[in-house]
Amino acid sequence: MTLDGDSLYLVAGIALLAGAVLPRLLADYAVSGPMAFVAAGLLLGAVVDASPIDPVVHYEYAERLAEVTVIVALMGVGLAIDRPVSLRGWRTTRRLIVLAMPLCIISVAALGWGLAGLAPASALLLGAVLSPTDPVLASEVQVGAPSTGDEATNDEQDEVRFALTSEAGLNDSLAFPFVSAAVLMAAGGASSQWLPEWVAWDLLGKIALGVVIGWGSGWLLGRMSFTAPVPSLRLADYGEPMLGLAMTLGVYGLAELVHGNGFVAVFVAALTIRNTERRHAYHFELHHFIEQFERILTWVLLLLLGVAMSGGLFESLTWSGALIGVLLVLVVRPLFGLLSLVGVPAPRRERIAMAAFGVRGVSSVFYLAFASGSFLPDLAWLWATVGFTILFSVIVHGVAATPVMRALSDRRVPATDVRD
Repeated sequence: MTLDGDSLYLVAGIALLAGAVLPRLLADYAVSGPMAFVAAGLLLGAVVDASPIDPVVHYEYAERLAEVTVIVALMGVGLAIDRPVSLRGWRTTRRLIVLAMPLCIISVAALGWGLAGLAPASALLLGAVLSPTDPVLASEVQVGAPSTGDEATNDEQDEVRFALTSEAGLNDSLAFPFVSAAVLMAAGGASSQWLPEWVAWDLLGKIALGVVIGWGSGWLLGRMSFTAPVPSLRLADYGEPMLGLAMTLGVYGLAELVHGNGFVAVFVAALTIRNTERRHAYHFELHHFIEQFERILTWVLLLLLGVAMSGGLFESLTWSGALIGVLLVLVVRPLFGLLSLVGVPAPRRERIAMAAFGVRGVSSVFYLAFASGSFLPDLAWLWATVGFTILFSVIVHGVAATPVMRALSDRRVPATDVRD
């Protein structure tokens, strides 16, 4: 069966219906929603012609769909985080970003070079693409909706969920410079020609510009929504949720227009508007709207990814590619995550959970699609390896997330205040 326009409507309808039903059916089982959607896509890909959605050929479409999904997820993640930004309160996140992430990039790149015989540029790209944890597929291990009123904040009580949520919000942004480095390396030329500009602009300048745009946009929109002198501009008084989507697209578009880091800008804007008026119920409305939109995008993307997997994406998968994916999920990320958290004042079982639940997903799809045009000789292998790693991560983390988080919650003692 060929996936033409009419059949795509049917597939989309089935996906949305399944999305409304599956989370409730699977609530008491060690099966996550992403697992169910990828499985549905795998079954569908076995009976339809998946060539129209092959990401190896049509990587531009994969890039755009994944891009929108990630920026919407980043807005939702930023709005959900209750804890104000501070060096002390975000120390766990800082360790995972500054230590664990670069070590994972280096290790995966070394595995790609040593096991699969990749060229240095392709090996670096593989490490960069698989480095970010995912804000889209990790809902089972992330904080819930933003707290309002006088109740305890949702991440005050759960350092594990806060660390994994904030890490996913930041490392999605901070993986981009390393993807850019791989693209520059693939273009040829001595490192002395491109490395200084890469450090000054891609690694520092774009991120700084994204932070400024995100903070400025979030501050202006927050003030307008909560304290504007003109009543009709105070969107918080009307509970208008469209601001969340408007800010997501507008801030990202502005940052990209001036060549800043759009992912950083969206996440910082969400944190800033959350900090404008922390206890207002409007934050819940914004988050709920964004969460619903993100869920629809995620359902569609996972279904299509599953179709591509069983429709031929894995034909280029080798034992070395599969081994790299397994080692990343089971060894590399847990090991370096745990090492980066040495000295963090949290129970050992919680540090292990923070280290182990580095979910790989939609952000890896975006980064690989973004760089695909520069890596045509290795493209099929890269897509097969990244697709397998995502599938393996979805299965392992999907099965483990609910029981592990429930066990941690049952054994947790009241947390001390770490917000200041």
